[in-house]
Amino acid sequence: MKAGALAAAGFMIVPRHVLGGKGFIAPSDKLVVAGVGVGGKGESDLANFYKSGKADIAYLCDVDDRRAATSIKNFPKAKYYKDWRELFDKEGKKFDAVSVSTPDHNHAIIAMGAMQMGKHVYVQKPLTHDLYEARALTNAAKKYKVVTQMGNQGASNDGTRLMTEWYDADVIGDVHTVYCWTDRPVWPQGIPWPDTKAEVPKELDWNLWLGTAPYKDYVPKLVPFNWRGWWDYGTGALGDMGCHLVEVPFRVLGLTYPKDVQCSVGSVYVDEFKRGYFPESCPPSSHAILTFPKTDKTKGEVTLHWMDGGIQPERPEELGPNEVFGDGGNGVLLIGTKGKMMCGTYSENPQLLPTSKTSQVKVKQEFARVPGGADGHYGQWVEAAIAGYGKKELSSPFKTAGPLTETLLMANLAIRGFDVQKPKEKGNGFDYPGRYIKLLWDNNNMRITNFDAVNQFVKRDYRKGWALGV
Repeated sequence: MKAGALAAAGFMIVPRHVLGGKGFIAPSDKLVVAGVGVGGKGESDLANFYKSGKADIAYLCDVDDRRAATSIKNFPKAKYYKDWRELFDKEGKKFDAVSVSTPDHNHAIIAMGAMQMGKHVYVQKPLTHDLYEARALTNAAKKYKVVTQMGNQGASNDGTRLMTEWYDADVIGDVHTVYCWTDRPVWPQGIPWPDTKAEVPKELDWNLWLGTAPYKDYVPKLVPFNWRGWWDYGTGALGDMGCHLVEVPFRVLGLTYPKDVQCSVGSVYVDEFKRGYFPESCPPSSHAILTFPKTDKTKGEVTLHWMDGGIQPERPEELGPNEVFGDGGNGVLLIGTKGKMMCGTYSENPQLLPTSKTSQVKVKQEFARVPGGADGHYGQWVEAAIAGYGKKELSSPFKTAGPLTETLLMANLAIRGFDVQKPKEKGNGFDYPGRYIKLLWDNNNMRITNFDAVNQFVKRDYRKGWALGV
């Protein structure tokens, strides 16, 4: 009897995947995922979670039935909701994790609600719309002990790891200057709010789409993509591409929070004499300059230049005249005391300059690579969530994604400084006195100390009934 009892006990602890045969994954070993925002990028996010083989896409939520159609087809057993609040209330005990891929202005409220329920979260970049929200989510991830990942796929690519290894091996010396640039926006910016009203499509719940944002009548072509160029909903080119590009210097140099920022923006002319004043819309181009304090990996402060709207830095003299700078439209350049290195979006194609050095220089591998690189970014989060908080390393957890997002949003403070006060007409143009200044940042109190008018953008006013719960 004793031998039989031991045999039975041994049988009971055999892993269920063994009992189910090769390739079988027990339901208890799968992450049950609810997707909020399941069209566009959300659609591909869910598909990639599923591709990992360890995620069960059990719930779908989207305010627009048209955008949700493909995900509904891909996951016919998943229950569908339009309102994420109803989903959380009714099904909260049945799922483990939430993927958030809505417009920027609703990221934080959904992610915070999920974390407060003890759910692991994956949130598309940028992590949040406001600085305050980024800090709140960073703190909440630690408080609620949930596994977090920002949808910054390039953080899982080999490029960031190789460039860090080059830097740690002193191949380019001490980096003091960084350039990041993009050809975005590829959507309208620097324009007035449309004065043409339109009927709300029957498939779209406009009130739910607005969420935290002030109420406005529906206008055509805002949904599903052009919202990025409007401050109420998006964060401009910085929000769209900044995480993919600024991730590299953050990882390589160990950057955290910047201490100051200054910028200039492109002009929009409504006629041959006057500059347009469109405070609701992001500018068509910008050049922001951020200063970071010395880190454990730098000998002094680091100056980072962000350029969008097609603006690019001067080509390095070490780069051949016909060689591609970055990836053409986008790129990252790190300038050190002994040399330079560059890459494209998502840290693709890392190169030492001159590029002939890339194949010549050999360094010791310090960091494990993420299987699948950018594609493996999704499976990495799924496996970490199954393992539990603190058990597995992630490429873009909120403790790093939060400060990265804050950096981009702080640059946006400088950009929005141009629209704080309505300009006064002067001569044949507009006068913007006092706008071209350096904003000084008090990180502990999260305030600009020398231009109070822009602090209103650190934390916006939420629409009634849609405040961020902390």
